[in-house]
Amino acid sequence: MISRDKHDRMANAIRFLSMDAVEQAKSGHPGLPMGAADIATVLYTRFMTHDPKKPDWADRDRFVLSAGHGSMLLYSLLYLLGYEDITIDEIKNFRQLGSRTAGHPEYGYAAGIETTTGPLGQGLANSVGMALAERLLNARYGDELVNHYTYVLAGDGCLMEGISQEAIALAGHLKLNKLIVMWDDNQISIDGPVSLSDSTDQCARFAASGWNTIRADGHDPEAIASAIEAARESDLPTLIAFRTTIGYGSPNKAGTNKVHGSPLGAEEIAAARKELGWDAEPFVVPSDILDDWRLAGLRSAKERKEWEKRLAAVSAEVRAEFERRMRGDLPESFATAIDDYKKKLAEENPKLATRAASENALEVINDALTETIGGSADLTGSNNTRTSQLGAVKPGEFSGRYIHYGIREHAMAAAMNGMALHGGVIPYGGTFLTFSDYARPAMRLASLMGIRSIFVMTHDSIGLGEDGPTHQPVEHLAALRAIPNHLVFRPADPVETAECWQVALETKDAPSTLALTRQKLEPVRNEYKADNLCARGAYELVAASDEAKVTIFASGSEVEIAVEARNQLESRGVPTRVVSVPCFELFEAQSDEYKDMLLGANTVRIAIEAGISMGWERFIGDDGVFIGMKGFGASAPAPELYKHFGITAEAAVQAAEGRLAKAG
Repeated sequence: MISRDKHDRMANAIRFLSMDAVEQAKSGHPGLPMGAADIATVLYTRFMTHDPKKPDWADRDRFVLSAGHGSMLLYSLLYLLGYEDITIDEIKNFRQLGSRTAGHPEYGYAAGIETTTGPLGQGLANSVGMALAERLLNARYGDELVNHYTYVLAGDGCLMEGISQEAIALAGHLKLNKLIVMWDDNQISIDGPVSLSDSTDQCARFAASGWNTIRADGHDPEAIASAIEAARESDLPTLIAFRTTIGYGSPNKAGTNKVHGSPLGAEEIAAARKELGWDAEPFVVPSDILDDWRLAGLRSAKERKEWEKRLAAVSAEVRAEFERRMRGDLPESFATAIDDYKKKLAEENPKLATRAASENALEVINDALTETIGGSADLTGSNNTRTSQLGAVKPGEFSGRYIHYGIREHAMAAAMNGMALHGGVIPYGGTFLTFSDYARPAMRLASLMGIRSIFVMTHDSIGLGEDGPTHQPVEHLAALRAIPNHLVFRPADPVETAECWQVALETKDAPSTLALTRQKLEPVRNEYKADNLCARGAYELVAASDEAKVTIFASGSEVEIAVEARNQLESRGVPTRVVSVPCFELFEAQSDEYKDMLLGANTVRIAIEAGISMGWERFIGDDGVFIGMKGFGASAPAPELYKHFGITAEAAVQAAEGRLAKAG
């Protein structure tokens, strides 16, 4: 325990570093760091288990700044605690090009930043995934190796966003008692008082969702400590509503929206220095205060070393598995398991919907990998995401590997991100492709962070049939392909499905989406090939009998249509090749020579996909033929819809012959 005077001076170091950095950048949000500095000081001087000298320590506590606009709070903490990535020069370069201290905390920019936050509510939902991963790993490895807390600092905006309700309902249901959310209850939003737009009793809302709730003064160190201690003892997740003053210490702007998202100005900062008795120059932390903070950074070094001794004491097999899982590496046996499965498929040639093919592949995958954690947003029987190895995760019982997320697509995706960020598990979760709209903000952040979250999106086209246009995705493939660093797979049969799963699992630095059919498909890969052809993004599936005059590109369920069109054209004396395109993004990563060879520039080029054409110009050029959707779908059996919208082999044949006649 530290004296009140020392606490105040340590908290003021956060306040003035934040004020000065925002002022120098002429951009930023000083209000939250100033208001929440007392909470952060108590948390890091008395409770947080972490080690700046070993920032990737597996059993460290996680701290998530969900209210990411207050990023200078986190940057100040990391500098003061002694994290090497954040120097005083980085603080001075806040929000400047190339700086680690970006406008919002960016995962991967510096050690100690556990997730990218900014879009409000995402960090809160990530933390649910982190807390869930901690409990799942604890159930596997015990308290000796995994036993830590997830702390979150959230603001009013985090709690207003709809994702928060999805996330807290899931956390409350599962009784994630090592999750502690600290609400910076300052009653101010950008527009002014929160009362302009909201009158929710947040404690009552959290309590109704199965949380423990506490109210406390966010500027009283002992009240803060007592609240956190009580939260740590609860058998439920806890919300602590810390009443604070935004911009604490600013004589003229504290408690108002004027300090939320704008620099205070030199005059007001000078007044705050006088108000709080801080006479150090900008960006200078008095040596005694910096020493106190650096000592706080070392408070858990002994615990970390004791943990390393416990890890060393377990069996070599358990230690190797734990370390491998935390590194994110796959076991060497995984590739062999997939290869053996491909051989089996080549012998059997099953006619399956790719959602069923995915389930079969997952039977192999979930047997080979102990770290996969499956789930679905209340569509388990439709997404085919649960296999025989996966028992259900239940409230307070975490030995299973399957999560029933409920009808919460957005929180599911964000919680998956949290699990991936935590490490030690590989999350995948399912819904319908059309509902990727609900999950998209979290899917985008997975791409931005470069993490291995795997989204299983079934019912991927008008092929789902009778549910009609509300459920039939037409623009969604293009929309997801537009996200940078996101692998969108649309496999055509069981072999391609297995290969796409293999690539998704082996890719550590990007998320993947598998778009899968409801309807059964004819197998198009009938011979075993050791190479993963889908890893190329696109490949020649069927060659022309002579020098090709027509190239047909297709993905997923439309590949069989392309093959049938090719056979008809060949029977009419038109040499035609088929290129399967399971992943645009992987194709773009190939060499120019490979891409030029595959595109068949001197042929009539046709693309077939039961979606909109956006993106296919990469394959067919501006003068190619696209056979697909130009509007929304309709309610009818799938075969009738394909005929109605002209997505048929006959349409492809007619288009090819028309182009050849015109050219000839």
